[in-house]
Amino acid sequence: MPHPRAAVFLPAELPREGRVAFWSPEGEPLPAVREPGAGDDGAGAWPPGRSQEAGEITVVRRHGAVIHSRTVPAVLLSVADAVPLLLHARRDAAAHPAAACWGAAAQHALQILARGRLLPGLTPAGHDTWRAGPLDAEDIAHVRSIAAAMPPEAHATALPDRRPLQLPDPEALIRSFLDAVADTLPRTPAAEHAVGRPFAALAPQHLPDAAEWAAEAAAGMDAGVRISLRLDLSGFDLFDREEPDGGEQPAGAVLVQVHSLADPALVVDAAGLWSGEGEGRLGPRARVDTVLALRRAARVWLPLGRLLEREVPDVLPLAEEELYELLGEAAGRLGGVGVAVHWPRELARTLTASAVVRRSAPGSATDGTAFFDSGELLRFDWQLALDGDPLTPQEMDVLAEAHRPVVRLRDQWVVVDPDLVRKARKRELGLLEPVDALAVALTGAAEVDGETVDAVPEGALAALRDRLTSPPAVPAPPSGLDATLRDYQLKGLAWLDLMTSLGLGGCLADDMGLGKTVTVIALHLHRARRAPTLVVCPTSLLGNWQREIARFAPGVPVHRFHGSERTLDGIRAAEGATGGFVLTTYGTMRTSAARLSAHDWAMVVADEAQHVKNPFSATAKALRTIPAPARVALTGTPVENNLSELWALLDWTTPGLLGPLKSFRARHARAVENHEHVDNEAAVERLSRLVRPFLLRRRKSDPGIVPELPPKTESDHPVPLTREQASLYEAVVRETMARIEDAEGMARRGLIMKLLTSLKQICNHPAQYLKEDASRLAARSGKLVLLDELLDTIHAEDGAVLVFTQYVAMARLISAHLTARAVPSQLLHGATPVAERDRMVDRFQSGEVPVFVLSLKAAGTGLNLTRAGHVVHYDRWWNPAVEDQATDRAYRIGQTRPVQVHRLIAEGTVEDRIADMLGTKRALADAVLGSGEAALTELTDHELADLVALRRPS
Repeated sequence: MPHPRAAVFLPAELPREGRVAFWSPEGEPLPAVREPGAGDDGAGAWPPGRSQEAGEITVVRRHGAVIHSRTVPAVLLSVADAVPLLLHARRDAAAHPAAACWGAAAQHALQILARGRLLPGLTPAGHDTWRAGPLDAEDIAHVRSIAAAMPPEAHATALPDRRPLQLPDPEALIRSFLDAVADTLPRTPAAEHAVGRPFAALAPQHLPDAAEWAAEAAAGMDAGVRISLRLDLSGFDLFDREEPDGGEQPAGAVLVQVHSLADPALVVDAAGLWSGEGEGRLGPRARVDTVLALRRAARVWLPLGRLLEREVPDVLPLAEEELYELLGEAAGRLGGVGVAVHWPRELARTLTASAVVRRSAPGSATDGTAFFDSGELLRFDWQLALDGDPLTPQEMDVLAEAHRPVVRLRDQWVVVDPDLVRKARKRELGLLEPVDALAVALTGAAEVDGETVDAVPEGALAALRDRLTSPPAVPAPPSGLDATLRDYQLKGLAWLDLMTSLGLGGCLADDMGLGKTVTVIALHLHRARRAPTLVVCPTSLLGNWQREIARFAPGVPVHRFHGSERTLDGIRAAEGATGGFVLTTYGTMRTSAARLSAHDWAMVVADEAQHVKNPFSATAKALRTIPAPARVALTGTPVENNLSELWALLDWTTPGLLGPLKSFRARHARAVENHEHVDNEAAVERLSRLVRPFLLRRRKSDPGIVPELPPKTESDHPVPLTREQASLYEAVVRETMARIEDAEGMARRGLIMKLLTSLKQICNHPAQYLKEDASRLAARSGKLVLLDELLDTIHAEDGAVLVFTQYVAMARLISAHLTARAVPSQLLHGATPVAERDRMVDRFQSGEVPVFVLSLKAAGTGLNLTRAGHVVHYDRWWNPAVEDQATDRAYRIGQTRPVQVHRLIAEGTVEDRIADMLGTKRALADAVLGSGEAALTELTDHELADLVALRRPS
């Protein structure tokens, strides 16, 4: 087995022309050097083109006082080619120690270059060269440790032209190797093309005119010292000799300190060095090296140039702006060139400012509506703090009068930013309305002059914030409630009671089926007000509310304000002292808002409040005109499409909380809805802190709720298109895309929406798209075929099923198809009368009709259909929240059997691609976000074509 090869570096006058020799201490002949990891059979020999040459070197060995020499064969490699081999040897346990040591040197050379420690210069003959440097104390210590570990074979070549023979010093040889690496690796064809031949080309470039510049660079590299600056703020005795440029009173001074690179513990002030102190230990060039170091530092911070004009460069008085600069960016730039800045130990840099909201006069109005009804404006001021401890007004005055970047506060020097001085001088930021002050208290932030700053509430406002953000005490179930509330429902009651007692509304946004209705009934009983509670809900829910009140609060009067004979006469007399419920619909409320506004209400409840998500709609405007001391919104989807819907809900329950819609979108919504926004996470957290006290959101997946519900299984069913569907699909895509490519603006958006609608209808059934009757439906739609199979299986198991579609036309086709197949079913859509809706629910719940076909918009909310163990989504709404609401008609409290959800998806179509996207949308909905189907109208023609193209199964 061949012996491992030793390595030794052979320096040259031009560092990059140095060579690394690999030789055998045993005198064996050397084959070609192989790539790292190659075998001994010759495979992997050094490839052609590498600068490898066979030769001889003279190696010497000392025996006592006698030095012997001998000539041995060697393989010589350039530095660039040798470095990979040396790095491999460093990790190879079988490598010769000499090669391993040079591997450590190679790794250190690469680390120095990676840190940018690279200085240009000239050889004695005037040729361009790079050298590794300047080296700091750690670099030098590392070089010395490698040198100490070097075996004799690693530096076994004699110094040239020396008699008697002399061995090179290991440390000096390593320094030469570092220079050779530095002079080799930066020289690439790309570098030569970018900066020209000098210092980029491998061929030597003669530059005699740069000798003076090179001498200074070399001095910086070879210097045995480095400098640092010490900031002194102790007094004015340092400034007796001169003032900064401009003649103003000095604000501070920096003292120059000189450090030995060889002995980092050796530090001398420049004044001491010039007086002779430490010169013997720092070396004869210490003063020259110090001046050169100052000259280099002055290039990154100009004020240091004044020191070079002085006989003793020891102390630099600083003007105020210079001190500010040194405390800021200048220190970083100086650190980049190896000049550290030392601050006084007692210098405090923890002076901070926050905006404080407080009452103008002491008070404790944190209960009921007193805080908001008082109409008192709250003070909004800057408050400065040192280490988190607020400054007194007197200390703020001292700061306001400061004219230096540092002041003396509480027996310590404090860095003062000019911006903080301005805040101390102009502390008053204005006055805030109570609702604006509450928003500031909850978010902990306020906008001042277009900038978001920290804000802190004090006094009564802080107490109110604490009440809103702390879990309220859970009350006992109210008398008159014929129900056992679950734990999470009791917590919901406690939260609603807190919000309404404080004069603040709230949005109970629990998942559908978790019992929001019974919680509100319990709240009505708990409040026990003389005036009635007004419930505004969709038409389909009137009967449900009436049944739920009769069930859970028997004896409480219920009055329907609906229909042509509606009246509010006699409500108070009929209901006595405790008040009851008045139920009305959104449509009736819109047309009768004036009559409803004329009555006193203890509470107004908006059920399925997403019906007023558009604040500019006539329905939303009418609802805002009805006065009440407490407003409660109920919805399973506080956000369906965008955060403006959340604003609409909370601005009704607690008017003014989120500010005007325009400013809400600018400050919160845009950053939250744009996931790529740089401030997205902070914006989400800020909005969450603001709305969390006013929106209670519980999901069926939350701990403590899941055990109360049976399992739910969701399945996507890919369905192939029939030949007729595929032909129609491709024809519509081809014809409409041609029109879209020639359209712009609103016309283009309209065509895209029309295209998407047409494709969804084709996926459902050709008859829906072609507007045909139900005379010929069988075998033309993959979805309808699968629906038949699912219904046959469910019917055989004596099950019940809900079939949802977003299209009334498709619902009628399905209903007619089921009738033709003699499958018992019933159809509910938006035109179904209220009384008939109630009878349909009763028939389904009793098991009389096992298949319930429903239009999603008319029946996706409010209904209690727990008889169903299956839910089929014949088509997708493209909004997970709406789809979940429909599923929750069956999967809700009261459900005792497992629920299976079936989603029918036309394979290879736009439905297939959208199904993948809905996973992301579902996550957004959970974060109270959404984008809506309209976002697809902003796709480019290429993106749209890719989305809608039919992909046939391979």
